[in-house]
Amino acid sequence: MFTQYKYWQPYVSPFDPCPPIRVKSYNTPPQLYLGFQPRGLPQFSTAKEALFHGTLWPALFSPYQDPQIRGEEDE
Repeated sequence: MFTQYKYWQPYVSPFDPCPPIRVKSYNTPPQLYLGFQPRGLPQFSTAKEALFHGTLWPALFSPYQDPQIRGEEDE
């Protein structure tokens, strides 16, 4: 399944004085997955709506979500 969030498990040293963060994440923007901008890409209907989302094209909009919520129920 496609997701813009990527997760990895960094090395945790047994001598680390701080409590470890076992799983870290980062977000990748949707334009990384478009090789080029296709002709006729749908746009938001009003300028106000486009300004609210921060982009003219809905395909390039990525809402900020809590990175701790992984979207996988069985983990």
